[in-house]
Amino acid sequence: MKNKNIIVTGGASGIGLAITRRFAAAGGRVFIFDINEDTGTKVALQLQAEGLPVGFVQCDISDFEQVTEAVAQVRSPIHILVNNAGVSHIGNIEQTSEEDLDRLYQINIKGVYNCSKALIGKMVAQGGGVILNMASIAAVVGIPDRFAYSMTKAAVLNMTLTIARDYIDKNIRCNAISPARIHTPFVDGFLAKHYPGQEEEMFAKLAATQPIGRMGTPEEVAALALYLCSDDAAFVTGCNFPLDGGFISLK
Repeated sequence: MKNKNIIVTGGASGIGLAITRRFAAAGGRVFIFDINEDTGTKVALQLQAEGLPVGFVQCDISDFEQVTEAVAQVRSPIHILVNNAGVSHIGNIEQTSEEDLDRLYQINIKGVYNCSKALIGKMVAQGGGVILNMASIAAVVGIPDRFAYSMTKAAVLNMTLTIARDYIDKNIRCNAISPARIHTPFVDGFLAKHYPGQEEEMFAKLAATQPIGRMGTPEEVAALALYLCSDDAAFVTGCNFPLDGGFISLK
C-alpha cells in the first residue's frame, strides 16, 4: 500500500474501519467517505494521533454530485476504491415497503455505481486501478427474511463482474468479498434492540450458523481486502471471495 491513495466508503465503523486501519498501517493514504460527519471526523483524528495517514470527507454516496465533489477534495491519483458502505434490512417481500426498497437501492446499489462511476475514468486515464466491492453471501444463497438486502448485494456482485470484464484491458481490477456474519457494532445493536436480555443467547445462535462455529471479525475481512487490493493480487480480477466460515460450501 506504500504511496497508494485509497478511498474507503463507510470507512469510519465496522468492517470499513478495520479496512481503513489495515490499509493505512500498510503505508497507504486512506480517505474515509462517510455520511456521519461527527463519527468520521473523530475516527480520522484518532487514527492520525496514532500516526496513520487517514483523512475524512463527509459524503452521501447515494448523491452523485456529492461523490464527485468529495473525489475532487482528495489527493490524486486514487489507486484503490473500496466500496464498503451499505445498509441492511430484515424482512421478506411482504415486509419490504417501497420506501425500504428505495433506501437500500440508493445506498447499496447506486452508492457503488456513483463511486465507481466517479473514479473509473480517472483510473483509465492514469493507467489502472483497483476496485473492491463488499458483497455478501446473501448475493448467492437464499437467506431468510433478507429480500431487499440480498437483491442489492446480488447487484453489487454483478457490477463487480461487469466492471472487471469491461476494464480488464485498461489495467483495472475489480473483485468482491462476500462475508457471512461478521461481529460488528451493528450486530450488537441489532441484538440489543430486538432481543433485550437475550443478547448472549441470540449471539451464540447467530454465531453457530457458520459451520466454523463463530462469526468472522472485521480484521479478517480487512486482511483479505488488503491482499486483493495489493500488487500481490495482480493476477486476480472478476472474482468473488466468500469469507463465510464454510457457510456456502459446508452447510
